[in-house]
This record gives sequence, structure tokens and C-alpha cells, in this order.
Amino acid sequence: MVPLSWYLSLSAILFFLGVVGMMTRRNTIIMLMCIELMMNAANLTFVALSHYLHSMNGQMFVFFIVAIAAAEVSVGLAIIINLYRLKASVDPDDMNRLQG
Repeated sequence: MVPLSWYLSLSAILFFLGVVGMMTRRNTIIMLMCIELMMNAANLTFVALSHYLHSMNGQMFVFFIVAIAAAEVSVGLAIIINLYRLKASVDPDDMNRLQG
């Protein structure tokens, strides 16, 4: 049996990697992937604590977070594709003006 602290440590490491990637990378697609990594770290925490406390509340939160993450990816990628067609770049510094 794996102790709860290992799951929480792994979740903290994943969340930290997502934050570092979000702060250091300048590619919009990589930034979306880092947001997904942070959401998955939160999901791991919810599932581990839910299992530890013998409750289903954590799994219910994970279900909603996965649904929100899917919506975020679809809308975010659609916006990035449209901006790439206009600017021919996915650099967030180039997207500071949303003029046609």
C-alpha cells in the first residue's frame, strides 16, 4: 500500500512543474499544457484524499475538473488556431493587440 504522503508529494511536484513551465515558456500551446498539468495535479490530490477519507466527493470534483479541462482545451486551441492564421505566430507577446 502506497502512503498518502507519496501521492501528495507527487501532486505537489507536478503542480510545481506546471507553474514553472507556465512562468518560463513563451509558447501558447506549451502554456495550455502546463495548465493541464496543474489541473491533473489537483485531480491527483482530490482522488488520493478521497480514497484516504473513504469519500466520493473527491471523485465528483475530478469529474467536473476533467469536463472543464476539456472545454478549456477546445476553446483555447480554437482561439490559438485563429490567432495563428492572423499573426502566423503562437508567441503570447505577439497577441497583445486583438485588432483585425
